Amino acid sequence: MAEPGEITDVIDAFDDGDLFDLNISLGFQYFTKSAKIRRESAIASPGLTDGYYTSNQMNVASYSETTAKLTPRIDIGIYKDLAFHVSLPIILNNSRELTDLDGSANNAAYILRGASGEQLFSLPFTSPDRSGLEYLGLGLDLDIMNQARDRTKPTWLLGFEARLPVSQPMSACTESPLEGQVKCAAPSDVNRNGADDGDDNGEGRDAAARDPGVGRGTVGLELHTILSKRMKYVEPYGGFRALFEFFATSDDYDLTSLEGSLVNMPPIVGTVMLGMMIIPWENREKFGRLSFDMRVEGEYHSEGRDYSELFDALGSSTAPSLRNPQWAGYTGDIQGNSVIDTGSSRSYFTGLSNVQPYGSIRASASATWQASELVKFQFGMGFRHDGAHGLGGDQPCNPSVKDDVGRSGPCRRDNGDGSFTQTGIPNPNYRHSINAVGRRFYADAITTIDLFASGVVMF
Repeated sequence: MAEPGEITDVIDAFDDGDLFDLNISLGFQYFTKSAKIRRESAIASPGLTDGYYTSNQMNVASYSETTAKLTPRIDIGIYKDLAFHVSLPIILNNSRELTDLDGSANNAAYILRGASGEQLFSLPFTSPDRSGLEYLGLGLDLDIMNQARDRTKPTWLLGFEARLPVSQPMSACTESPLEGQVKCAAPSDVNRNGADDGDDNGEGRDAAARDPGVGRGTVGLELHTILSKRMKYVEPYGGFRALFEFFATSDDYDLTSLEGSLVNMPPIVGTVMLGMMIIPWENREKFGRLSFDMRVEGEYHSEGRDYSELFDALGSSTAPSLRNPQWAGYTGDIQGNSVIDTGSSRSYFTGLSNVQPYGSIRASASATWQASELVKFQFGMGFRHDGAHGLGGDQPCNPSVKDDVGRSGPCRRDNGDGSFTQTGIPNPNYRHSINAVGRRFYADAITTIDLFASGVVMF
């Protein structure tokens, strides 16, 4: 009864009597996510404000998302307690929808107002279904200590996984385009009709050839460490996990990576986990085992540019305040004024937004049954709650650049004597209609329920 449980066990090679191990597994997950989308308002009304401050409680929409995922995985033993793995998460179907929230659709013209006379999107809003290979995962796992080899020590797992983009990144789309509008317009397609404006700003993709996509357009590096110690019929454990992502080339992240941008990297996700495995029965002679795993995970998402609940709705908007490009830079003229630099890049809105930091907590329970030496099965479910957070928080100016008043544009202060003090340079990703105080969006009451199952064949 010293062998480590599922969470820290690593297959072997070149062990006594077992020169090679190979595991082939197939996992299935089903997620259903719901959230309430709200917006800032200064209206004096019960449940909002008394008119003397701006609240973020104006109902906008009810968000729902479902995902079915199939993940084939192969683990190959390299040496004692060292294994390499390949995983291929396949999104079978991902669907998203925004619907009425307590009568919000009846007042959508005001609730979803952009600039004067425009509406950002309509309710209900449905995104097209997405499917495809999410990424290619390549990783290594190593037990630097193993209680099965030394009973006086716990089992300590270290590992990493590289997540490589292998499919087209997600594009902002609508399932119900207006007449003459394409479902998935490129950001540079200001008319949303399948033809860009002649300046794709390095986008590198044909505006008329887009589909919804399923990838994140990032290269990911996931690091993890877990420590466990079995004591007869129970095995408590704890660990950490961190995910770092870096945007790849030729995707929508490139269009927002311009001088003056405040936040353009995807968020960093850190997770701490605590749990316990319970092994009420096992038959060592016949390699049979039944175990239960109860786990709690706390997660932190840093501020970052990400695919939010409003990615499709805002990214496919026909509102001029979002679809029209804006110049990314300013320059000084001969009179000492700061004017638009027509030689600079143009900034397009892609639907990616500056998501504010938040924490989440997830509880899960699962059962694993090893039926024989060669086969085992797992079934489980989890519940997750995310903290409320902003879906847009870009600031109009980047204060880190203050060395050239000519480049300041509106980011300067009049000293009253004909001179100006630079406060920064304009942020090319700032859009007043969704980023200004009183117009920002928020998500709260965010819950996710997931069901998962897997089968493993062990050689």
